[in-house]
Amino acid sequence: MTADGRKGNLWLLVGPLFLLALVSMSVGKYAGPAEIAGALRAALSGQPSDPVLSTVLWNVRLPRVAGAILIGAALAAAGATYQGLFRNPLVSPDILGVSGGASLGAVIGIFLSLPVLAIQAISFAGGLLAVAAVYAVGMAIRGRDPALTLVLAGIAIGALVGAGISLIKILADPYDQLPAITYWLLGSLA
Repeated sequence: MTADGRKGNLWLLVGPLFLLALVSMSVGKYAGPAEIAGALRAALSGQPSDPVLSTVLWNVRLPRVAGAILIGAALAAAGATYQGLFRNPLVSPDILGVSGGASLGAVIGIFLSLPVLAIQAISFAGGLLAVAAVYAVGMAIRGRDPALTLVLAGIAIGALVGAGISLIKILADPYDQLPAITYWLLGSLA
């Protein structure tokens, strides 16, 4: 493939991402697409614009869109790593229990009413502990196919972690902690 062909393929990937980023910055309660387009034109030409609109655009919406793009890129890299490791295009982080372990860590942090940074740290540690448990079970049960053993251990650990999440959801305060747990598990960039 020539260099021009690669540049064309790159624009086929980056172009829609750029357009979707612009569209997502114009969605919200405060300002619509016309106001956002005017603020972007004003910023690019150096003209003054509405300070409230500039604050919404540059301090709220743009960081969220940039964060979403970075999170999507990180998830794509993690998915490609899993698929390359297991040589299977259908593999996901759920296979080794990473998602469940991280979710259990976050649920425990919310149940203990910890601050957000501590919840994130416990969530990360939960994901690592789930992988460590899967690896330990996989090493203890040495079968003919190590990849299959890891997958089956991951499914078992994921089921145990899911049961732990359900137990904590039952024990959580239904007016304060349970909604926070549910919204955390659903995911958000807020």
